[in-house]
Amino acid sequence: MNQPHFQDLDHGITLIDAQVVRHGLAASYLIVENGRAAFVETGTSHSVPVLLEVLEHKGLSREQVDYVIPTHVHLDHAGGAGTLMAQLPNARLVIHPRGARHMIDPSRLIAGATAVYGEAVMARDFGTILPIPEDRVIQAGDGDSVSLGGRELVFLDTPGHALHHFCVVDEKGRGIYTGDTFGIAYRELDTERGAFVYPTTTPVQFDPEALHASVDRLVAQGLDYMYLTHFGRVGGESLGRLQTEQHEMIEEFLALGRAHRRDGEGRHQALCDGMMALFVKRLAAHGCRLPESRIRELLTMDVELNVQGLEVWLDKQPAG
Repeated sequence: MNQPHFQDLDHGITLIDAQVVRHGLAASYLIVENGRAAFVETGTSHSVPVLLEVLEHKGLSREQVDYVIPTHVHLDHAGGAGTLMAQLPNARLVIHPRGARHMIDPSRLIAGATAVYGEAVMARDFGTILPIPEDRVIQAGDGDSVSLGGRELVFLDTPGHALHHFCVVDEKGRGIYTGDTFGIAYRELDTERGAFVYPTTTPVQFDPEALHASVDRLVAQGLDYMYLTHFGRVGGESLGRLQTEQHEMIEEFLALGRAHRRDGEGRHQALCDGMMALFVKRLAAHGCRLPESRIRELLTMDVELNVQGLEVWLDKQPAG
């Protein structure tokens, strides 16, 4: 594991690069209030030494961490939760009710991910996934909250990307920790217009109507920022633009899927090619000057996962 990359934001928030696969792909956020701490997102088990090192750098003991809060149980967000909790004697895991069982007994989570990635990639990219004792798990439903040193963190049920997804409203931080609900923004794609944020439709629970509604619900909270897991804080004056572009791209994904729905064996590749072309076109309009080869390098993995999720959604649609 490399040296930690982190950035102190305001309002007691530190952005930590969880170093999942590469730098700048997945973040964890450390929130500190009145000497108490919480991690939002854990990355993988490989990320845990980095998170603990940043905690130490901030002059905080492991006993001062009260909460570990993955937004959902996908492995780049929660794969390290068990390993991290084992190092934090006073912490409790806060998780969506639909995801709690996978944190207490991760066997099905491990089996499903291994079926997608294979054992070698699982070991390389995600490491060991440890169970968490049930008595250390808090299930947070819509509107529930916890207090971190007197700082209220409120949980919103935000399906669309996954049914087991919540977002975390942090009014003192003037924003929301959005997991994957408000999309992905790799900072290499930033331009003078700001961040380029696109939806993530990874398998197997993509629901476009729910995702539209969840995006709007986040913006309707009236806060300044979205703290993205992939990657970093976005917002300010650009928040309305980002909201609009999320909606536009969700609909473009659906149109692409419908156009190739009956393509047979060639459907997957046609969808991958079409989605990449969509991104390349949008990035040109965004003012991105990266070579197309670099854009493809950054986005190929997400295009593949997005298309897999889009195909699951397509296959659930009634014939006609």
